[in-house]
Amino acid sequence: MTAAQAQRKAPEGPSRQPRETASAPASPAVPAVPAWRRPLDVPLRALREAPRRPLAVATGVALFSLLVYAVVRHLVHTSMVDMVVYRAEGAAVAGGHDLYALRVTEWKLPATYPPFAAMLFVPTTWVGVGFLRVAVTAGNVALLGLLAHFSFRLTGWPRRELRPVGVVLVAGLGVWLEPVFTTLRYGQVNLALACLVLWDLTRPDGRRSKGVAIGIAAGLKLTPGLFAVYLLITGRVRAAFVAGFTFLATFAIGALVLPDATWGFWTKYLYDSSRVGRTEVVDNQSVRGAFARLLHTPDPGTLATLAAGLVAVAGLATAAWAYRSARWLPRAEAWGVCTAAVTAVLISPISWTHHWVWCVPMLVLLAAEAAHERSRPEAVRRRRWRFVFGATLVAFLSFMMWMVPRKGQLVLHLPALHQLPASIYPVVGICFLLVSALRVRARRRAAGAPLVRVPRQRVPAGADAVPDEAVPAPAR
Repeated sequence: MTAAQAQRKAPEGPSRQPRETASAPASPAVPAVPAWRRPLDVPLRALREAPRRPLAVATGVALFSLLVYAVVRHLVHTSMVDMVVYRAEGAAVAGGHDLYALRVTEWKLPATYPPFAAMLFVPTTWVGVGFLRVAVTAGNVALLGLLAHFSFRLTGWPRRELRPVGVVLVAGLGVWLEPVFTTLRYGQVNLALACLVLWDLTRPDGRRSKGVAIGIAAGLKLTPGLFAVYLLITGRVRAAFVAGFTFLATFAIGALVLPDATWGFWTKYLYDSSRVGRTEVVDNQSVRGAFARLLHTPDPGTLATLAAGLVAVAGLATAAWAYRSARWLPRAEAWGVCTAAVTAVLISPISWTHHWVWCVPMLVLLAAEAAHERSRPEAVRRRRWRFVFGATLVAFLSFMMWMVPRKGQLVLHLPALHQLPASIYPVVGICFLLVSALRVRARRRAAGAPLVRVPRQRVPAGADAVPDEAVPAPAR
């Protein structure tokens, strides 16, 4: 029987109803998510996928922690002085007053940020100080959770369904980290800047707008500009230039709207360190501040400058080395970003304790390494990363720089035993840079890879080419 005859003899039945199937009504299409809901769709879906019991326990712990924090905050009479300064800057811009002549609060604090930042503070003048205190505090707690989310995305840890649990825990318990506690106490913008930078760095390198958020952060506060250098030395040239041009755009906006203030800031006030604060106080947790206390002088001079320069070169080189070791190093981008962040805070002439909110991604990275270490078989399991994570966590929870004698000129006469607690963050930062370098070196050695990239040999004209695999690795 031919195929045509078989087809003619086949009985009619449900399996042969092409016309009816074609004419059957299509299944209802899934309604598209409205544009205004798209930013909320991802976190809401993540909450739905998170395990219910751990999320409920984490929420209870976080709420209890925030309640205790609210009581402590009331007892210590939180002033939020920096928020008051920001509001005064916005009022000066709105009222057409001299931005850098203002002095507010009982400490006569001046404006220290670029004019572009002062322009963004104008909306703070639309509400009263009492409401602003609540709004800024709630906003910073939310930003702490967002910073945890970006940190988890950067490290790729924990599993996606567990990340809402981690975000809730960090938002509730992270307020006790000294840099975060001080950021909330002063009403600072550090968490917002860190979120801008991490949002940019966790986006795909192919995005044409990658670098914009870093440029905006640098326009608000100059220190994040070091991340543009990090992008450049890690080969992401376009993103680095986008960050640079965005920063120039913030300068141009400030110059157009506030030409006198822009001229004054970039030609005079930026270089007047007395407007920012004293170098030697324990609030300043930079390399320069540590040297000022160690040498018992408010001006540590060339020695501190050379030390900061050495840290800058070593830190950026280690960050680039980590990023370029992605073939052998798990979480290579996280190591590179955290190393660059620590370098930026260390080398700044003035790095207040609240500038160290980068401890959040640092601790997430170390926790990821400790979790990976714990997952290994018992026979080969070690405890080194759990020790490193624990020691770093204790340092940022300790508040120890506030326990040394620091009133008046006492800070210039600290004995040797007080130097470590007075400069605990620079010590932790230098140790982190060392750990980062050792981590990259160990992973490359374990993989049998060269410690540095071996350049391809130049081949004379007419000679046979030497294949890449024939290039020997340097002796280890």
